[in-house]
Amino acid sequence: MSSRRQFLTAAATVLGAGALSACNKKEETASVAASAQEKITWKMVTSWPANFPGLGTGAIRIADYINQLSGGRLTVKVFAAGELVGALEVFDAVSAGTAQLGHSGAYYWKGKSRAAQFFSSVPFGLTAQEMNAWLFYGDGMKLWEETYQPFGLIPGAGGNSGTQMGGWFNKEINSVADFKGLKMRMPGLGGEVIQRLGAIPVNLPGGEIFTALQSGAIDATEWVGPYNDQAFGLHKAAKNYYAPGWHEPGTTMECMMNEKAYNALPADLQAIVKAAIRLVNHDMLAEYTARNQLALHELETQHGVKAKSFPDDVLRELKKLSDAVLDEEAAKDPLSQKVWASQKVFRDSVAPWTAIAEGAIINARKL
Repeated sequence: MSSRRQFLTAAATVLGAGALSACNKKEETASVAASAQEKITWKMVTSWPANFPGLGTGAIRIADYINQLSGGRLTVKVFAAGELVGALEVFDAVSAGTAQLGHSGAYYWKGKSRAAQFFSSVPFGLTAQEMNAWLFYGDGMKLWEETYQPFGLIPGAGGNSGTQMGGWFNKEINSVADFKGLKMRMPGLGGEVIQRLGAIPVNLPGGEIFTALQSGAIDATEWVGPYNDQAFGLHKAAKNYYAPGWHEPGTTMECMMNEKAYNALPADLQAIVKAAIRLVNHDMLAEYTARNQLALHELETQHGVKAKSFPDDVLRELKKLSDAVLDEEAAKDPLSQKVWASQKVFRDSVAPWTAIAEGAIINARKL
């Protein structure tokens, strides 16, 4: 009888432990399921006017992909420039956690870090294809992350507008002398270059460009290319439209993340956020390639605009000054020097392939 009681007691203990273990596992499973269904809302601030073609809609597309791919678990609300913060306050807002995402251009943040501007576009630098190659298969993203880490930010390449136009001018550009005294909206390193030609660079957010050009507050402006320039109506304020966009041969847009907010996400949502950003990075270039040629045709046939080319001697001088500005700018800061050295080596190494591939076929199509 004693042995039987001991057996029953032991069996009850084992069964009880098993039941408790099963109960704990159910609770853990329920907890994981509940966590998986948790609804998270993020804010994205941008430097673009509401629903602006390409740039603004690209930011919206990132938010839409995140919403869809997460099954609604992570919802992103997009704010245009001025709705939550100003166009040039995006960096600070995401760094401070006011918003979890920010869509803008890295060259706006020279005042935060000199190295930042090298991740957007530099004069006579990488094309869109080359820039993506450096970022994702060179040292680019690693260096970008290093640049933004002190600010609690994680960078992401969030689009590319391709090679831009050289800009709209209220007079013809026939020589280097025509830049002297010219007030031109041109941010970043391009602005440094034209300043050496005697021009006066002005940094304005997109929403203020048309009024400034129309009123005479500025004499010239670059923006993006036919698709976006037509949307702003810049052809109504100036008729001299020049190519190429020597200052921005392949402009990367950024979608930065607040590091703490990103790290708080479960792993699958982290992957979804990064995938959505990278998807739009490639999608935006396709959109600009398709839309720019349609917009240019309309500008020429319906609005009397004729795209002109900068004279060769002007481009040669711009190239010479650009080389000097880039080297001098990089030398002011160890991190900038490291970033520019990496990008410059990549540019020089990839140039022969670009010339024999894209360059050669473009020339062959003219035969």
